Amino acid sequence: MVVAAIDMSFMEDPSRFCKSHFREDEEGDFEAEMRPEPLSFAMAPVANPKTFCLDMKKTGEAPGLMDFKKGTTTLGFVFQGGIIIAVDSRASMGSYIGSQTVKKVIEINDFLLGTMAGGAADCSFWERHLARLCRMHELREKERISVAAASKLLANIFWQYRGQGLSCGTMVAGWDKKGPSLYMVDDQGDRHKGNVFSVGSGSTFAYGVLDTGYRHDLTVEEAVELGRRSIYHATHRDGASGGVVRVYHVHEKGWTKVIGGEDVNKLHYMYAAEKGLRGDE
Repeated sequence: MVVAAIDMSFMEDPSRFCKSHFREDEEGDFEAEMRPEPLSFAMAPVANPKTFCLDMKKTGEAPGLMDFKKGTTTLGFVFQGGIIIAVDSRASMGSYIGSQTVKKVIEINDFLLGTMAGGAADCSFWERHLARLCRMHELREKERISVAAASKLLANIFWQYRGQGLSCGTMVAGWDKKGPSLYMVDDQGDRHKGNVFSVGSGSTFAYGVLDTGYRHDLTVEEAVELGRRSIYHATHRDGASGGVVRVYHVHEKGWTKVIGGEDVNKLHYMYAAEKGLRGDE
């Protein structure tokens, strides 16, 4: 068995490597210090911060440290009226629920949307970076970037970071000169165009509903309901999905937020009532 010796003395005084941007004056009020932002993230003062988690795992002192279990449910599908994007809002790590109000749809521009599944920080950071790249393209070329090009930019970024710990399962949806387009991009740099995608731990349950109700000739109202119902059933069966349901409609004039946040618990009782049940049966 390999055993690595790690100096953990830095934990006795965390302020040595994570000082705040604010200081407390003599009267107890906080005053911002006028100093430039650091050029990089502060790292733990150990011999090799890059492999800190792996080294800790080898010691056996932190079982489960690298088991970053995550969960979510996101979906998107193309129909005759455009594209429907539907997501839940729960952020979890194993059995711990970190938040019930995460915004899992990134509004890249007025005609482009991105979804996030996997590591919340990874997805949020890189998709917001994608939004900057798309805006720079628009300023340079004097026209909006295509959905294919935007998804390719994201895939290229993920390809460059392969094997370095990124956790991303994203969709890029939008409307351009060629009409509606939906792409799925993952942290291995894979990129696929399709008509129906669901990403996340609850995707198998969402696919069950989508496969039953999906048709290309759905009306907007039917498509919105299919997206909402699919996310609800996933949250009902998958413990890592939950919170509220958000649904977006991408069309030729841009995107519209159709459902801003509908509590899945209320949907549970609503759908139960449709079946003549009380909801606790």
